[in-house]
Amino acid sequence: MDRRGFIKTTAAVLGAAAVPAGFAGSARAAGEIRVGLVAKSLGNGFFVAVDKGAEEAAKQIGNVKIIFTGPTSTTAEGQIEVIQSLIDQHVDAIAISANDPDALVPICKRAMARGIKVISYDSAVGQDGRIVHVAPSSDELIGQALDKLAAAAAPDGKGKFAIVSATPTSTNQNAWIAVMKKYLSQYPGLELVSTVYGNDLADDSYREATALLQKYPDLKVIVSPSSVGIVASAKAVEDAKKVGQVYVTGLGLPSECAGHVEAGSIKSFAIWNPIDLGYATTYVAVDLVNGAKGPGNSLPDGRMGKISFDANGVGAMAVPFTYDKSNVEQFAKIF
Repeated sequence: MDRRGFIKTTAAVLGAAAVPAGFAGSARAAGEIRVGLVAKSLGNGFFVAVDKGAEEAAKQIGNVKIIFTGPTSTTAEGQIEVIQSLIDQHVDAIAISANDPDALVPICKRAMARGIKVISYDSAVGQDGRIVHVAPSSDELIGQALDKLAAAAAPDGKGKFAIVSATPTSTNQNAWIAVMKKYLSQYPGLELVSTVYGNDLADDSYREATALLQKYPDLKVIVSPSSVGIVASAKAVEDAKKVGQVYVTGLGLPSECAGHVEAGSIKSFAIWNPIDLGYATTYVAVDLVNGAKGPGNSLPDGRMGKISFDANGVGAMAVPFTYDKSNVEQFAKIF
């Protein structure tokens, strides 16, 4: 989506309501395709925006129903229960952002054995447990972007930095951090001193960030590739009265980061458009239900054009977009 079209997208994202997995609604309409859209956890603004995009795609395609659901906390166990509920509802497709790449494989294989098209988005399920994975961007591009953001946040591009990630088993976070380490030599002034895990929970992430500030008094930057972690880390810096001494960056939602940009704890951050991600994921799920083949093929993706999947079934959507004081407020009205 170009920026003009992106700005016009409805501002109702944060008001979208999640539908619990156990609520099947009315009987299936004739020819209706039902897609279970599984978040890492409910109450996360990123996934509310993903659902908004999914609903947009469903309306555009026609005769598609989105069942937006997820566990109350970021656990594999919670997602397994949600997927079983969707299997029991006889949905046609399940799209999931995985809390654990391996633990979900058995239940996802069970769903596929029932004829359900299972895909992952945002955070991948292990290859045996899905047909394709819709990546919001490529691991290489995201990891490099995070290094660039860290260097931009550090005074003169130099100093110690730490990472506040989600869970230790989060597929996408681990892949991005691996790429960060791979390309870190391009930024000789930066020194990575620690990687900690806030479990994609605000309280845990805040505690981890606070502990980093205490352990490393000369820390210059905290990078969080988690939309929950970046906000919690910024608050920790502000509460510690270290604005201007320590800067936070990473991946976050404009609506949640705008206040921290204004406060000065965040200079800049990045994120792909989660509305587009939900839109793209829904198109791919419906394509597969309608008989398309995933790995090694390109699938039509509505206004997004198409997504090309490699032999392992992984396809990338877009490059992360950088937000700062010059643009964050306009995007904060959208998601």
